[in-house]
Amino acid sequence: MEHCKVYQSHVLFPEDRRLIIEGPVPPEQLSELTMHPDLNAFRRPVEQHEALVEIAGLPEGRIIITRDRDMIVGYVTFHYPDEQERWSEGNMEDLIELGAIEVANDYRSLGLGQHMIKTAFEEEQLERYIVFTTEYYWHWDLKGSGLNVWDYRKMMERLMKIVDMEWYATDDPEICSHPANCLMVKIGRYVPLSSQEQFDRIRFRQRFMY
Repeated sequence: MEHCKVYQSHVLFPEDRRLIIEGPVPPEQLSELTMHPDLNAFRRPVEQHEALVEIAGLPEGRIIITRDRDMIVGYVTFHYPDEQERWSEGNMEDLIELGAIEVANDYRSLGLGQHMIKTAFEEEQLERYIVFTTEYYWHWDLKGSGLNVWDYRKMMERLMKIVDMEWYATDDPEICSHPANCLMVKIGRYVPLSSQEQFDRIRFRQRFMY
């Protein structure tokens, strides 16, 4: 499957700043940028930077960033699901995971998450994919946001609904382990029925549930 990546860029001027939202960004360009020190939700900024460059180099990998001059202050990743997770079981070429989304503390409340996700879906470049994201409450910055687990869940749902991602049921044990966890999915308009049915089989190992 050929992965079509259509570069998009937008300029925002919030609070006297000039921020560029762009992507998918190629690995060569990413490697020349630096990471904001607050981007440490998943791993140290230096290691996260290396991971972004690696993902951008994958055939299916997409990195959307917000940068302040030459510093990455936010990012969203898209890639095939991890081989250790059930979502990779079908070896589906048209199943893409919206993996990580992170914005540096000083740049929150500017709507950057929404802008980056919308940029990723522009020009119908993801309409041939089933795009999903798994939301786990233990990944959420409850302390930094001041939100409780349910308000954070609502915030994440609103964010994903910007590109018409919807809540989908599943019997995945990790998602079912806490009622705040959820699976959000957008099925592109050009995804064949066979892929949709295969995704249903992955979502539910217990067939009687669908």
